[in-house]
Amino acid sequence: MSRKVLAYHVCFATYGFWLPNDPRGSNSTFVGAKHLRPFGPATKVHDRRSHAHDPHDAALRAAAKRALRYPPVEFNGVQARAVGRGFSRAVERTGCSIHACAVMPAHVHLVIARHRYDVEQLVRQLKADATRQLIAENLHPLAEFADPGAAPPTCWGRGCRKIFCFTAAHVADEIGYVRRNPTRSGLPEQTWSFVTPYPTP
Repeated sequence: MSRKVLAYHVCFATYGFWLPNDPRGSNSTFVGAKHLRPFGPATKVHDRRSHAHDPHDAALRAAAKRALRYPPVEFNGVQARAVGRGFSRAVERTGCSIHACAVMPAHVHLVIARHRYDVEQLVRQLKADATRQLIAENLHPLAEFADPGAAPPTCWGRGCRKIFCFTAAHVADEIGYVRRNPTRSGLPEQTWSFVTPYPTP
C-alpha cells in the first residue's frame, strides 16, 4: 500500500548559486546554457542528502560561475523580506500551508503541506510572486540588466530539490531543520507571518 505524502521540504536556489554541472552534483539532467557546457555535463545525483560539503573541484565551480551572463544572486536582508512578502501573496492566492520558511542569501528552504497543486507548481508560483514583489519594491537584484520596458532576468535557479515527508515525525524534523538554517549560518532567526504551525494529533 502506498504511503500518503503529508508535506514537502523544498529547497530552491537563486540564479548562479547551484549550476547544473556543479561538481558536487545537481538536480539537473542537462546543461541548457551553451556558455556553461565547457565546464562539463550535468551532474545529476539520485539520493536525497545534501552534497553542499562534498569534496569537489572548487576552481572548476568558480570558473563556471565567472562564465555566467549575470552575477550570481545573493539577497540582502531587505530583499529577503520582500521575497517573504511575495511568498505571503502566493499563500493567500493558492491557499497552501507553509509550516517553515528560511530565506537565505542564495537559497530558500520551505516546508509546504500537501496541496491540490503539485509541489513543483507551488514552487513556480512562490518564485513568481516573490519576483513580482522584488520588482514592485525596486529591489530586484538583476534590475540593471533588464532591457528597456522588459522584466529583469530571473533571479531564481531552475527547479527545486524536494524531500517527501510521510510521517508527522518526519515533518517535524524537517521543520526544525529549516528553522535552524539561518542561525547555523550566523544569521538572525526568521519569523514569517504566513507560516502556520503544523497540526499535531
